[in-house]
Amino acid sequence: MKSLPLIYSWPLLASLSACSTPDTHTAANALAVDANAPGQACCAKLPARFALAGTGLPAVPAALRAARPAARLGMVWVPGGSFQMGAADKLGRPDEYPRHPVAVAGFWMDATEVTNAAFARFVAATHYVTTAERAPDWAELQQQLPPGTPKPPDSALVAASLVFAPPATAVPLDNAAQWWRWQKGASWRHPEGPGSNLKGRENYPVVQVSWDDAVAYARWAGKRLPTEAEWEFAARAGLKNQPYTWGSEPVNQGHVKANTWQGHFPDHNTGQDGFARLAPAKAFAPNAYGLYELAGNVWEWCADWYRPDTYQQAGDQLARQPLGPAASLDPDEPTIAKRVVRGGSFLCNAAYCAGYRVSARMKSAPDTGLENTGFRCVADASPAAN
Repeated sequence: MKSLPLIYSWPLLASLSACSTPDTHTAANALAVDANAPGQACCAKLPARFALAGTGLPAVPAALRAARPAARLGMVWVPGGSFQMGAADKLGRPDEYPRHPVAVAGFWMDATEVTNAAFARFVAATHYVTTAERAPDWAELQQQLPPGTPKPPDSALVAASLVFAPPATAVPLDNAAQWWRWQKGASWRHPEGPGSNLKGRENYPVVQVSWDDAVAYARWAGKRLPTEAEWEFAARAGLKNQPYTWGSEPVNQGHVKANTWQGHFPDHNTGQDGFARLAPAKAFAPNAYGLYELAGNVWEWCADWYRPDTYQQAGDQLARQPLGPAASLDPDEPTIAKRVVRGGSFLCNAAYCAGYRVSARMKSAPDTGLENTGFRCVADASPAAN
């Protein structure tokens, strides 16, 4: 994952960094992973859009805030408690160790990932324009690139996003550009590009949304994104020392448990789980807390900044309501800030990406939307709710 200057890395991904965040490095380095290590390739990084300065999050009009429903419709209560955060086995990546004690207070969590229908209501009420629907600003982009970096062609500086484009035959797993395409016109309204739409997909998770988009929606809805600790606590659903939200049975054994990749990645998906790409909300059984699709389907944005050494800095003392590090730092792309995403997606499988494990961590640029990234929200307990 790094050989050409990043701005020209990934032919049609134009100025993207590699599997997780925009980078000022070269494409070959940004996409370099150990394809022979199970679960490492996908979980190293996600493809990324241009790095843009600022969030541009809109203020929520008072009238819209007042119109928010008081009831936590579509949410489930997650009781507070303490747990050991991090991988309990040898399947984890280095950033999942060491395990450390964490306590979270009770909170409400969306039972499902935010759907296209819900996001459409937000856009209709606020006229919000997502990151993917805005063309990258070269003046802002220059601020995050080495001096002297040439401007990319105007054809690359267009409103676009990343779509999954499976190759016709098997390919080496060391270059994600072989299955991701920088697609003009791709957005939450057209998740696979201009030829796609949301007809019949109202109950599917909204995708092609950046972290900034997710935060804007959450603010409008009177909610917020979960912390990484809250997300893992909810995914574990009271289970101890188990790798999956349903327990210990491998994803490819027994009954179908999640929307993941079956077959040979990335060229052949057997669709054994019933879905070649995204699945609608509540397509699979919920976990013990009543939460759906916390494993597979789409990666879910969390509030936290990403650092690979977050757990190493946690120590042995019980951490109460941890909010994550104060800033992001990724040795792979030190100039680019990244947020945490959790849960894996329909592109994950045991041989390539085991991101559906409850402890699996991923990093992604806040301005990046992909066809396999969405989110769900949480809300703090109110006195009335308690």
